[in-house]
Amino acid sequence: MKAELPGMAPPGPTPRPAVLLDRDGTVTEDRGYARTAEEIVLLPGAGRAIRALNQAEVATVLVTNQSGVGRGYFTLADLALQHQALVRLLAGEGAVLDAIYFCPHRPEDHCACRKPGAALVEEAAADLELDLAASWVVGDRADDLLLARHGLAGGLLVRTGQGAATAESLRATLRADWIFPDLEAAVAYVLGQIPRPRARR
Repeated sequence: MKAELPGMAPPGPTPRPAVLLDRDGTVTEDRGYARTAEEIVLLPGAGRAIRALNQAEVATVLVTNQSGVGRGYFTLADLALQHQALVRLLAGEGAVLDAIYFCPHRPEDHCACRKPGAALVEEAAADLELDLAASWVVGDRADDLLLARHGLAGGLLVRTGQGAATAESLRATLRADWIFPDLEAAVAYVLGQIPRPRARR
């Protein structure tokens, strides 16, 4: 599902590369199941990282599993308030998201939109006219990295949130040079890899 929120970025040049970002543990603190807007707290450097993507005209798309809705821990209205808070926090750092896509279902629902399923990636690509082959995904869990198999350039792991544990569990299969301490470091790598559209004035 796509979150319809004010404060999103206007459409950019298309097709363009994107970075698909996990939310909890990557952009914001991982609170388990955050239930209120007050629990949304940016990780250090996350605002700067997203601002750098904005300045490079790279689409910045949040893609998040939020099974707390399906489990009854909070409602879609609660989730909307969380995302409104996130947009405000980012705006305070001069950063903006192009869109937010979320899956509200439980794992046992076996839906197509829950990461690492392709549905949210396909929806974002169609809505925003993304160049998936030049796009990257960044997250702290294996399901985030597996999104890259849907035609993206690659998946980068951050050690924030659950990332350190994920790195340990995947150490035999994960490229060591695709593991970063945080989102800011991962974005710096991405900006050195993707085609660079002209910067905004």
